[in-house]
Amino acid sequence: MTLVLILLAAIALLVFGFPMFLVLMIPAALVKFFLYPSLPDLVLVQKMVGGMNHSVLLAIPFFIFAAELMGRGAIARQLTAMMAALFRRRAGGMGYSTIGAAVGFGSVSGSAPATVAALGGLTFPKLRSQGFTERFSLGLIASSAEIALLIPPSLVLIIYGWLTGTSIARLFAAGLVVGLVLAVAFALLVGVRARRLDAEIGTAKEEPHDSSVLWALGMPVIILGGIYSGFFTPTEAAAVSVIYAIAVEAVVFRSLSIPKLLTVAENAAVASAVIFILLAVGSSLAFFITIAQVPATVIDFMRYIDAGPITFLIIVNILFLVTGMFIDPGSALLILVPTMFPVAQSLGIDPVHFGIVVSLNICTGMITPPFGLDNFVAASTLRKPVAEVSIGVLPFVLVNLAVLLLVTYLPGISTFLPNLLMG
Repeated sequence: MTLVLILLAAIALLVFGFPMFLVLMIPAALVKFFLYPSLPDLVLVQKMVGGMNHSVLLAIPFFIFAAELMGRGAIARQLTAMMAALFRRRAGGMGYSTIGAAVGFGSVSGSAPATVAALGGLTFPKLRSQGFTERFSLGLIASSAEIALLIPPSLVLIIYGWLTGTSIARLFAAGLVVGLVLAVAFALLVGVRARRLDAEIGTAKEEPHDSSVLWALGMPVIILGGIYSGFFTPTEAAAVSVIYAIAVEAVVFRSLSIPKLLTVAENAAVASAVIFILLAVGSSLAFFITIAQVPATVIDFMRYIDAGPITFLIIVNILFLVTGMFIDPGSALLILVPTMFPVAQSLGIDPVHFGIVVSLNICTGMITPPFGLDNFVAASTLRKPVAEVSIGVLPFVLVNLAVLLLVTYLPGISTFLPNLLMG
């Protein structure tokens, strides 16, 4: 009954165009007042406040702040220029450069929309000048950015770790491997497309850059090195990333003034507030899903149909892919993980492996029409129709699905590095 009420209320709110935080909050309130009236009214507020009262979540605003600093400063331009220089002699070199720049920027931002906004305007005209079609260029930019959701410091992995109690350091190690696998898969698609274009696209001129770009590359070294050496926690690494970003932009590149710093801080605060509001209402909804024993009901159903891990993971992939087509993938994370994670545990699925499968589904949802968030960000940044971006991402959605199947049924891809580093 609880799940039916939640689903009906959420669908109705989506149809009438309510903001996503209300789509999560109103069903929780309805469940409380109609199905659990004996609970104190204050329980809704307590669960929302408690949902944000976790030290690990402090990493989110810090990493968003660092991403804003680098996106509006010189680091994004320097990364793009360096990648263009590395691949300038290869046919379709700017395609590979776009993927490399997305990996580099994603390793300091953890946010796909931030990566699209920071790199889209820099890479799109260069992709077009090398002969790539407008649709393919738009699709490549939107799709490459989603690698940021896997490469540390992925905000999706931080939220998943908070929801499930899984080690964020282990998730980061797994995400690094799978993120690079996805980058290679996209590069193979670029290579196929490049062979169909004029051979002269490999003769692009080298972009100007200087050796100070190495300061930008120091960020992932500090974050990952500090975490895996035990020098600081992921949350402390996030704080260090902000200090480092301010120092590099202000002292090395001299691109940061006090007014600009204040504007960046304001934008980061707004972006962080949106995420924390969703976390708060999602935590309240998860509480009622738990006390209604929805996970236990799903576990009993899986046992009844004699479903094993393979069948369950197929169901998880279908649920996330369909949900991601219609609602914000981050909200899908908050709704589905509290229900599905206990089932995964009961079937003996490694929590790190399950987290990576979930994150890959979130990545796919970010670019899947009709409501892929990255598609809208790319259209807004580059002032192109959303329909053009949505058509352009379709080949990359197929690549995503192929990588998702590979990672789903070969768990060693996700788990070997965490096990190697941490046992």
